[in-house]
Amino acid sequence: MNKQELIDTVSLQASASKLQTSEILDTLFDVIKNAVSKGDSIQLIGFGSFSSGTRAERIGRNPKTGETIKIPAVKTIKFTAGKAFKDAVNRR
Repeated sequence: MNKQELIDTVSLQASASKLQTSEILDTLFDVIKNAVSKGDSIQLIGFGSFSSGTRAERIGRNPKTGETIKIPAVKTIKFTAGKAFKDAVNRR
């Protein structure tokens, strides 16, 4: 399902216009991005939680030349599915 299909489905189920639904989803995504980029976490009980982590600097190898290279540290994004979400996917 892509974003437009998500908007269509949510607007149909919520009896809202597609424009309103699109604006709400865009706002939701922006709030999640901003919170996680600041280091906060978002916990949606029954659905899951979004958070950030870090990956330490490490040494890698260029597969073409075999030369060792330094891979810089980066922030990572984590999503952990909640129990109700996992149960729905596994039909428990």
